[in-house]
Amino acid sequence: MVNVDPEHNDLRDDEIQLMKLSGARKADEELERTIRRVRRTRTATIILLIVGLLAGWAFGSFFPVPGTERLRKTIRNAQSMDSADKINAAFDVMENDWFFGQEIENLDERLSDQALRGIFANEEDPHTEYMSKEEVSEFRQSIDRNFVGIGVEFISNNGINMVTKVFRDAPADKAGVQAGDVIEAVDGVSTEGMTSTDIKERVQGEEGTNVTISFRRQGEPVEITITRAAISATAYGYILDENTGYLQLYQFGTNTAEEIDRYLAEFRSADIHKLVIDLRDNGGGYLDALAQIASRFLKGGTLVMNQEYADGTREGIYTTNGYTQDYNGIVILINQNTASASEVFALAMKEQRDDVTIVGMTSYGKGTVQITRMFTDGSAIKYTTSKWISPNDVWVNRTGITPDVEVDVPEGVSRVYYGMEDDEVCRIDQVSEAVEDVQIALDYLGYKIDRKDGYYSQSTSEALKAFAADNSLTYEDQLTDELHEAIVSALIMNWSTTKEHDTQLAKALEILHE
Repeated sequence: MVNVDPEHNDLRDDEIQLMKLSGARKADEELERTIRRVRRTRTATIILLIVGLLAGWAFGSFFPVPGTERLRKTIRNAQSMDSADKINAAFDVMENDWFFGQEIENLDERLSDQALRGIFANEEDPHTEYMSKEEVSEFRQSIDRNFVGIGVEFISNNGINMVTKVFRDAPADKAGVQAGDVIEAVDGVSTEGMTSTDIKERVQGEEGTNVTISFRRQGEPVEITITRAAISATAYGYILDENTGYLQLYQFGTNTAEEIDRYLAEFRSADIHKLVIDLRDNGGGYLDALAQIASRFLKGGTLVMNQEYADGTREGIYTTNGYTQDYNGIVILINQNTASASEVFALAMKEQRDDVTIVGMTSYGKGTVQITRMFTDGSAIKYTTSKWISPNDVWVNRTGITPDVEVDVPEGVSRVYYGMEDDEVCRIDQVSEAVEDVQIALDYLGYKIDRKDGYYSQSTSEALKAFAADNSLTYEDQLTDELHEAIVSALIMNWSTTKEHDTQLAKALEILHE
């Protein structure tokens, strides 16, 4: 047996303590190793999960199945979009996630058009805009008023389709069509019951083809075969009296200068030296056309207007060859729809000649210049590049041109007519806008009216009865939609075919013959 003396123990207390500490350290190290293994495993699991999700999303993008597609959309919807590229992000959402996108043909084109319209829409400048290919074509046609047809204007009233204008040197003019001719048939098909649109579609057609139109001229039948051609109808003119010519400009289009030359030549032949230039409802047009037209009435090298750009620099627009005929009195007619290039022309004429008087109502007031830049697909952007200023530094933007002599047209001409619904009727003692319509129109047409406030009085009834009798219509003590339409149409016909109510033109002639 071995005796151990506790005081002489080979293993001292401090050594025993050290052993205890060393054992604890080993346990801690083992624990840390275990924790590290767990962390590595968890990290690997997370990475595999993310990779799996991304792979599932990518796989679902190319080979969508219900589960992956739903997961993919959930992930997409939870993601924030890059605010530095909002446009493309918005397109991506609309093309890939918008519920109704699948129902729209050419969605890409639709979205692009809508986005561009939004970019160019602003409160400061209503004249800057994006135009689709179709809108560009319509815009150009509205300025040049070009089509393939015979070159007439006509008006429909109560089943009568009367030619009101025959444009100089157009196919109809060369074939002998006259203002006042009534269209009764087109290529043997009666126009009875046709709308003006129906007739127009039958008369127009392919260039070089023939159309045979049956007219009634002063009660006698006239049949004329006309060869269709490309028409530009931006100007019209005729001799008012032995001293005065009348020239109407609808737009400042590509061929307007050539068109007016035909009428001015006629005036020269008749030794006309007084002129009415009608710019009412002329919305403007091209700068090149403006300079060419002004050159017919101003000396060569005359300033027509200045363009002023954002940096303050200016560029002048001048006439070219100058006029070939002088006049000793010109009256320019304007109204609230006279705008843009027509305002430029009116001010240039007023400021650069001493024999010009402006008559009518204050013009629209468009004092800016736009250019059109095309895209390769035929669409375009039309945007403001400068403002225009008259030779005397007048800027008419939003104020318009105040005429030298202010004269309005009759109330019946300027009124917006409300019309009636089918089968709607108004009776004596009722009040309605439709009754007010016919009261104003009947007053214009010369029928005796005691009031124009919409109250269906006995006097109104008597006037309606007289109109119905004059036009072979039935009147049964009530205003019908057919009678309303007939009265308004009669007013339009009268205004379009006679000058008896044109107070502005009457004032122009009065000034020219003082």
